[in-house]
Amino acid sequence: MDTPPSSPTQSELAITLRELAWTVHRRAPERAGVGPIPTTELVLLKQVMETPGATVGELSQTLGLHQPNTSAAIRILVQRGLVARETSDEDRRVSKIVPTELAATEHGAIAEEWAGSVDAALENLSVEHKVALNRALDALQALDRALRDR
Repeated sequence: MDTPPSSPTQSELAITLRELAWTVHRRAPERAGVGPIPTTELVLLKQVMETPGATVGELSQTLGLHQPNTSAAIRILVQRGLVARETSDEDRRVSKIVPTELAATEHGAIAEEWAGSVDAALENLSVEHKVALNRALDALQALDRALRDR
């Protein structure tokens, strides 16, 4: 008699989600024609797109990065024309980081490649796996919100 498969542990699920995210993440920029973008810069670009006008300190805190690393990555993104520094109206000593039009274009291309590569991979899955993933969507979105709120 066949024994039913055991349920994955939380650690196994967490590791699988990490590996899945990393696989999707590392393949998208080059495949989108954007060229290689180091992880820190890619993460910062995504955060600047989500929170335009944040300071380097705010970006560092949100992403859990050391401020010197954030500053260095922002300098590179400025050189690449993906973000710009704007002086704060409230305090002229403070720079706010904003995305450029090029950033919006490249961010969109990367997002489309991420979605496209996942869509293509989904086509190779069984109907049962597709159904299981669709049923898990709400739970995965709740997990994402819970992680962002930490």
